[in-house]
Amino acid sequence: MSLLVKAARHGRVVADITPASAGWTHVGFKALRLAPGDEEAFGTGARELCITVLAGAVDVQVGARRFTAVGNRASAFEERAPGAVYVPPGQAVRIVAAHGAAELGLSTAPATGRLPARAIDPAQMRRSVRGQGSNTRHVCDILPETAPAESLLVVEVVTPAGNASSYPPHKHDSADAAHPEAETVLEETYYHLLNPAQGFAFQRVYTDDRSIDEALAVEHRDTVLVPRGYHPCVAPHGYDLYYLNTMAGPERRWAFRNDPAHEWMLAPR
Repeated sequence: MSLLVKAARHGRVVADITPASAGWTHVGFKALRLAPGDEEAFGTGARELCITVLAGAVDVQVGARRFTAVGNRASAFEERAPGAVYVPPGQAVRIVAAHGAAELGLSTAPATGRLPARAIDPAQMRRSVRGQGSNTRHVCDILPETAPAESLLVVEVVTPAGNASSYPPHKHDSADAAHPEAETVLEETYYHLLNPAQGFAFQRVYTDDRSIDEALAVEHRDTVLVPRGYHPCVAPHGYDLYYLNTMAGPERRWAFRNDPAHEWMLAPR
């Protein structure tokens, strides 16, 4: 199976990745585009959920709780944090595009239900700039390991045109009991957006032994699966690249290892 999941060109559901369809255990991801007035209703089952409003605004009903007008930007490329809602397992969810068209990313992972539903305040999300030169990217931590959740880690990144990100190539697919701080095991999805939308970008997913080695041309709203291995991205000249990352694994902690062949570029100069 290819690691590239092409976007559905028509309909409400742009992408729908489940653990079964991806061939892994933890991460689920669904992307929705809602026309004005559209409603989406579902149950969370045994999984926790992070609703990220990529563009537009929605009303979210979780059981008896209602979160109104979640979302504060017209495009994921705006320089501001998104609106988001955390939902525990075992909940009935209803999302309504009551304020115009909206685009959403729904990130899920296994959970037991020990945390309540809550709106995630954009003002509390940490925004930062990583890298330098043509390796510069802009990061927003939507649901980092310092924020309450059981399994999920959710982050968004904007890579300016002509730049690389998730670079030098890094991976998080093995755990060493003797050095637990070195690396954790996390499955990951990349949901890509391009600006302008007719653009494309590139992502490579590869392992040390090259049992996985795929170079993928990604277009607007495509999703890339990262079951293991390194996974750098490059945005060509003229097209900014956005991606929403969903990660989850046996431990809710992001620790990675850079590809030793390329780590030299991080050395002080």
